[in-house]
Amino acid sequence: MKNNKQYLLLQQTDKKLAVFKGLKATVVPTKGWVNTFRTALKMSLRQLGNRLNIAPQSVKEIEEREANGAITLNSLRDVANAIDMQLVYGFVSKHESLEQMIEKRAKELATEIVMRTNNTMALEDQQNSKERIEKAIAQKTLEIKSEMPKYLWD
Repeated sequence: MKNNKQYLLLQQTDKKLAVFKGLKATVVPTKGWVNTFRTALKMSLRQLGNRLNIAPQSVKEIEEREANGAITLNSLRDVANAIDMQLVYGFVSKHESLEQMIEKRAKELATEIVMRTNNTMALEDQQNSKERIEKAIAQKTLEIKSEMPKYLWD
């Protein structure tokens, strides 16, 4: 990493993400969490609507919006409060760590840069060996990782 502050921020964020790792395999119910909890609690649309100060039809619309992925966090938070729960919001990484995610993206970018250069050299009949290309990719990956340039996520 370019500076200790950035590295520390990555480490702290990774610690916060660690809490969510166990949730990676959690499957969202087909009808959504609102419907699932309301049904499990044997709460009618009218009863939940009363707790939210909205019509039963509006509760049904909330359930449909959640199932379709079109619900707002505020709506989910309101429902959670109405059923005496707390909404927890977070991201679950597809990687072991943010550092691994940066490493992967840096390698992709490095490969692209090195291969572009290699193609130009091949046109000039100065193509590098496979080992040399791999070494150049590894070196460029390290450089990109340590500098964390703005173009990393372009």
